[in-house]
Amino acid sequence: MSFYADLHVHSKYSRATSKDCDLWHLAWWAQRKGIAVVGTGDFTHPAWYDELKTNLVSAEPGLFRLRPELEREVAARLPHACRREPTRFLLSVEIATIYKKGDRTRRIHHLVYVPDFDTAERFRVALARIGNIASDGRPILGLDSRNLLEIVLESGPGAYLVPAHIWTPWFSVLGSKSGFDTVAECYGDLTAHVFAVETGLSSDPRMNWRVSSLDHFRLVSNSDAHSPPMLGREASRFESGLDYFSMRRALETGEGYGGTLEFFPEEGKYHLDGHRKCGIRLEPPRSRELGGRCPVCGGGLTIGVLHRIEELATRADGELRPNADPFHSVLALPELMGEILRVGAKSAAVERHVSLLVDRLGPELEILVRTPVEDVRRSGPPLLAEAVERIRAGRVFCEAGYDGEYGIVRVFDASELASGARGPLLSADAAAGDGASVPPSTPDGGPASRTQARSSHAAGGSAAADDSVVLTD
Repeated sequence: MSFYADLHVHSKYSRATSKDCDLWHLAWWAQRKGIAVVGTGDFTHPAWYDELKTNLVSAEPGLFRLRPELEREVAARLPHACRREPTRFLLSVEIATIYKKGDRTRRIHHLVYVPDFDTAERFRVALARIGNIASDGRPILGLDSRNLLEIVLESGPGAYLVPAHIWTPWFSVLGSKSGFDTVAECYGDLTAHVFAVETGLSSDPRMNWRVSSLDHFRLVSNSDAHSPPMLGREASRFESGLDYFSMRRALETGEGYGGTLEFFPEEGKYHLDGHRKCGIRLEPPRSRELGGRCPVCGGGLTIGVLHRIEELATRADGELRPNADPFHSVLALPELMGEILRVGAKSAAVERHVSLLVDRLGPELEILVRTPVEDVRRSGPPLLAEAVERIRAGRVFCEAGYDGEYGIVRVFDASELASGARGPLLSADAAAGDGASVPPSTPDGGPASRTQARSSHAAGGSAAADDSVVLTD
């Protein structure tokens, strides 16, 4: 079985998240996007934990689904072409640890997964003895990463830990501000129990292949969504059984793991070095020339993910690591439609057109990755089919993110959009929204650009966290 999973998500009980981050909306958006398995996020939080126990029922081993009456409500509001298998949930939580080690303050984020509520309860009780797990869905604890991993392992069979967004400067295992130089330095004698790492929005697998110390870890991607519409902006693909233990085994062994769906890493908000306050964005060679100081104010630059990877790299750019998994970079369908319509991705016009497309063609990720281009051409504006072709080929324009500022990825230059090539968008009835299945609530609302030319990103061939500013990648 082949399916996408997004296993880094937050609930409404985490800071800087949408009030719609509840199970109902997460399930609806997962099916609209084409995500089969979603992490619950935040299971250590008392109120969210109670909601999970009340509204989820057992499905396949280690997975859960909404109570039948809630599933029926979700299905009734879905676009017809997205009414497939109901969303599965997997118990997950992100833990932030802050502690001193090696004369530095370490700020590391970790993803923890458990197969059942009994294991979740043991883990919650253990953490509650250490710190406050009720103040935030992502609790912050004064705990060494190695000791957190030990608690995970002692919670029950099947529980495991994945280091989160490993390159984020401020809060990650390899970050430039507070991280280590290897995963083993962080988890010590228990490192052998870590078999996967989350690469984060500002890097892609090709960048991570350069660091040979990561060769023994499966590279996973997730959205780190703080609102339901952000689900699936990155995801991991499984070709395994649809159950917790088969998915875990795929990550451990690589058998049944199908790679990742990625941001273009330039869109991530820590890709390059820079100083946002002064509007300074720099490539690593230039920031090294400047000694890591802002050329305007003299303050310290935030050293980005590309720079940090270059510091730890043992391979040339584009060199494959052993057993590299495939990946594909995509731009979200609302972003593509917004560029074509020349309006914001969260505008009502974009939502109407995207809703009609998924009504006709199925989930958003399927349209971006697998739907025949001719089908896209028949169902949407002419430029949409061209945009999908370019995205699949990696032909995009990028203005890279830096110092907490998201980058910008575009498919067309201004002259193409101004030439009138957009053509008719959708039918008159479609444009008016007749028959469309709309979302259950309205989503919450430097240097010259560079053209990126990438090949298919398939392993074996050559290749050409989030809504809050500080705490996620």
